[in-house]
Amino acid sequence: MKPIHDKAAVALNFPDKVYMGAFGRDSKFEATVEDDGLRLKLVRPGEEKRVFELHIHHYLLADIIAQWAESVTAAPAMSKDHRDDLIEALKAAEKAVRHR
Repeated sequence: MKPIHDKAAVALNFPDKVYMGAFGRDSKFEATVEDDGLRLKLVRPGEEKRVFELHIHHYLLADIIAQWAESVTAAPAMSKDHRDDLIEALKAAEKAVRHR
């Protein structure tokens, strides 16, 4: 598992309940390919331990990335550090997918 360098928040809303969790710099994550999609696991250790797992099929993941890209073009400019990290990660993802 790798450390989370920033933060993540999750919320799961049911008609009669809401579950929320935050994962900060003391937390870890794992993102792996599993069957026909992405498996994401977030772990917050300690006294208030939390684990969040999500599986997204590749078609949905592609749709999410495409919609996110559309929204980025309409949003205010992000910081250079965020932009540079995202560009490098997207390049690495493209290279990995092309060679599969």
